[in-house]
Amino acid sequence: MRHEPHFVDQLFSGEEISVGRRIAMNIIEANPDQPRSILGDLSDLKASIEAKGVLEPILVRPREDGRYTIISGERRFRAAMEAGLSDIPCIVLDVSDAEVLEIALIENLQRKDLSPLEEADGYLTLQEKHGYTHEQIARAVGKSRVTITETLSLARLPLRVKDECRRADIRSKSFLLEVGRLPTEPAMLDAILAFGSEAGVGRDAVRSARRDVESGEPSRFRSLRKAYELNFQPPNAEYAVSLVFRGSATDRGEILESLRSLLRKIETGELNLEDHGRFLKTASPKAVTDGTPQGPAPR
Repeated sequence: MRHEPHFVDQLFSGEEISVGRRIAMNIIEANPDQPRSILGDLSDLKASIEAKGVLEPILVRPREDGRYTIISGERRFRAAMEAGLSDIPCIVLDVSDAEVLEIALIENLQRKDLSPLEEADGYLTLQEKHGYTHEQIARAVGKSRVTITETLSLARLPLRVKDECRRADIRSKSFLLEVGRLPTEPAMLDAILAFGSEAGVGRDAVRSARRDVESGEPSRFRSLRKAYELNFQPPNAEYAVSLVFRGSATDRGEILESLRSLLRKIETGELNLEDHGRFLKTASPKAVTDGTPQGPAPR
């Protein structure tokens, strides 16, 4: 779909708008609103720059203090820094804050460099920081209003769900949209973590899971979550302690609390180890916590 002429199409139509020059690296800074949060491996780009230089200028914006902010081309800039360049070819554009973000979004979308969550965060910045409506965002980036509205819904995903999406490097927007329609955060996490399991899941499976959760059925993804195992065996000991948990979202605090809870149950007798087919000699809490072997123990 082609929209009416946009300022991006006219950036180079007038000499007063854009100027090309080489600018010292030490007076150029990254854009804090850069929609792309992960720049990826720069080794190949660095090698290319070392061999042939920067072939495509980066876009920058002048600041009142004489420095420049990157509009687009941060990967080239970072790779040029690693290659040891002292200056870099730039196109200087005198544009507004909102236009800076628009250009960065458009360039990354055209290159397909943005993840769905990065795209959503970029649209959200245009909406909340610059007052854009969904229709205005759609015109700016050349997408339909429905697409913008759907993508913006991903910005409302719980923070922990977003973190797991990034950790799993999920780039399927249709899958994430279905995850966002699940009614609870635990159900969302189950789906995300199952995505990284050997079985794998897709959009249709998430739709079915949503119907399960809405009808009160247990999540079908919980059994697919990848199992992680933490093992500890003191030197020269005849026993080992294993803790199995599911999902990379389990943090250090949860693991420590699980271990403390297990110790409390052993010390109070709530957990009878003999009932588990093993015999454990009476040991002091210190002996248990510091890993000193006190006799046969459950594995």
